[in-house]
Amino acid sequence: MTETIRLHEYAPSGNCYKIRLTAALLGVPIERRHYDIVTGETRTPDFLAHVNANGRIPVLQLGDRFLPESNAACLWLAHGSPLIPTDRFDQADMMRWLFWEQYNHEPNIATVRYWRTVVGEAALDDLQKALLPGKVAAGKAALALMDDHLRGRRWLVGEGPTLADICLYAYTHVAGEGGFNLADYPSVASWLGRVARLPGHIAITD
Repeated sequence: MTETIRLHEYAPSGNCYKIRLTAALLGVPIERRHYDIVTGETRTPDFLAHVNANGRIPVLQLGDRFLPESNAACLWLAHGSPLIPTDRFDQADMMRWLFWEQYNHEPNIATVRYWRTVVGEAALDDLQKALLPGKVAAGKAALALMDDHLRGRRWLVGEGPTLADICLYAYTHVAGEGGFNLADYPSVASWLGRVARLPGHIAITD
């Protein structure tokens, strides 16, 4: 990797953190460009025209190319590394967890965390207030599914850590900020500790 790698990000975001964590675990240096999503810095005409027409971060910039979507960025960084299994089934299973993370896990656990820590529950609009109980229930269901899967296993896929673990760690380890009690999911809690002890691990605040 000789080209400059720049991460366009909002640092507290788990989606941005998973990219930084992947890079740190692999020893890949990245530059960082912070945006304030609360004030709409990713919705400016310049951002939409030159970084991501979808108006969202993270975006991994590779020279003059831009790669949106967090799990795609992690996949690019981890190409050829042990974080991507060589076994065909395990590789597909890893992708299954990446899809599940964005469809079942992140829309609930991350959204509840954002609403409660950034927006503030009292400031939610009527639609958000109506959606909150369902998102909390769905977030608990996602954690329960992970806890059941990890019972008797060290990692989500195969015998070692993969991108499935890194990408799901990002929002799971801060789920408590959204009011989810991780003590209710002991297998998840043990797994979080294993990920946190990986050589090169960095905190979301780093």
